[in-house]
Amino acid sequence: MALSSILTEAEIAAGLQSCQAADSFDYKTFFVKVGLNSKSKDQVAKVFGILDQDRSGFIEEEELKLFLKNFSASARALTDAETKAFLAAGDSDGDGKIGVDGKTGLFKMMIPAFEPS
Repeated sequence: MALSSILTEAEIAAGLQSCQAADSFDYKTFFVKVGLNSKSKDQVAKVFGILDQDRSGFIEEEELKLFLKNFSASARALTDAETKAFLAAGDSDGDGKIGVDGKTGLFKMMIPAFEPS
């Protein structure tokens, strides 16, 4: 499944445009620009499945580094600083990976009002 089945080309382009320069990536801005903050829990779970390249149930640092490339093959990789900041924002227990839900998992990062069940 491709992200284009959940997001429009215009949304993806707007998100990528917002962080073209190195060290300009801000996950909150990016999620708003691509419209992920307004998607359903089911749609966010599908996005997580695409980002979880190794199907481990978590998004690890190496997958985060290539985060933007999931949206467009021509997009840049995140810098080490961006990757570490992104990981720190979603890694609630310090295990070096982001789960799909929980207090600071991907749902909480994309949908601030999301409350885990």
